[in-house]
Amino acid sequence: MTTQKLSEPAMSLLVLLGIADTNSSKTLERLSSVESRYIRDLKLNVGAVLKSKNLTPKEATLLSLAVAVNERNDVLIEAFEHLCLKEEVTQEEIAEAHSCASLLSLNNVLYRFRHYMEGNEFYNNTPAGVRMSVMMNPAVGKEFFELMSLMVSALNGCRQCVTAHEHSVRQLGASESRVFDTIRLGSVMKSLSVII
Repeated sequence: MTTQKLSEPAMSLLVLLGIADTNSSKTLERLSSVESRYIRDLKLNVGAVLKSKNLTPKEATLLSLAVAVNERNDVLIEAFEHLCLKEEVTQEEIAEAHSCASLLSLNNVLYRFRHYMEGNEFYNNTPAGVRMSVMMNPAVGKEFFELMSLMVSALNGCRQCVTAHEHSVRQLGASESRVFDTIRLGSVMKSLSVII
């Protein structure tokens, strides 16, 4: 709950996301108390990535939701689910963003371990032994699910997963500009999750 009046840029950021000022954070209050220029920058960055020319508004909100889920930020999960509904995202597609973030957290740990143990034939050749059926026929489409998987893998720092998903999404027709805008969106939303 807010203990002090938020600055105009801080309030403007919350309004952009449809977040009540009662969901302010200590970090946002700290930045607001000194009229930090960073809040203005963050609001501009969030607004820009949500209006990417290489992503539809529906895709941008779903990707943002996947970041919020990955970062376990309940305030942003609620905000982006609400924005998803405004973009006519289905409940199944919303659930898929949650599933993607969860599945990739599993894969990113496993494949990052394999990367660390590069050269160990047993670890690298043993089947993963985990179910991943959500990847087979996603409601959001294969190309977009791969794009979301790529973004979450980048957030989680799994080099092997990033390489594999980037290759896959490019084979499915995504341009480098679309990939880059997705990664930029993920990085901006991760920075947002630190503040909100």
